[in-house]
Amino acid sequence: MLRDINLNEVSDGKLYGINDMARADCNGCKGCSSCCQGMGHSIILDPLDICRLTYGLHKTFEELLDQSVELNVVDGIILPNLKMTGDKETCAFLISDRCSIHELRPGFCRIFPLGRFYENRSFRYFLQVHECPAPAKSKVKIRKWIDTPDVKRYEQYIIDWHYYLKDLQEYAMDFSHGEQIQKISMYILRQFYLLPFNENGDFYQEFYERLAAAKGFTDNIL
Repeated sequence: MLRDINLNEVSDGKLYGINDMARADCNGCKGCSSCCQGMGHSIILDPLDICRLTYGLHKTFEELLDQSVELNVVDGIILPNLKMTGDKETCAFLISDRCSIHELRPGFCRIFPLGRFYENRSFRYFLQVHECPAPAKSKVKIRKWIDTPDVKRYEQYIIDWHYYLKDLQEYAMDFSHGEQIQKISMYILRQFYLLPFNENGDFYQEFYERLAAAKGFTDNIL
């Protein structure tokens, strides 16, 4: 989401790299599920998140939409996010106060309570000091905390996906482009979410092939 933040208000005032240590480890949650409740539409899912979920749960994207994922407009572009359910607005994957998809959890969940601060076509991590109520957190290397293979490729993918969407979202905020933005949103959903990625292939290679095609499509509209 496009938003301005004051790091001095939400963080410890530091920016971290993948090999830095940060006090982010809540030591196993111990029954706390605070970060899995009341998140609204904020846990936005990128193509890798959906790829993990569809193959890990043996479900299609359409089946996920029936059960645990929903679509919402994010700064003018339609994107999927985790669905919150029930009186407590809990994540649809939270069962008995435990995450039922921990190995498949989305990128936003993997880095929490860290966030990403984007600048200069890149990003660094920051520690959200007000979001997790767990006391006495331990220091952990960020590379280990986010628990993602090929982390350098992953970070570059996050950068490229973020700035591709950011350029489109800035265009979408001009509401005179309504018809074109609807076409772009439908294309993005088909290109990156509805059309399955090759389960045994190289996700990043396939993603960049799709991204190149998507840029060609959107460049003709913008």
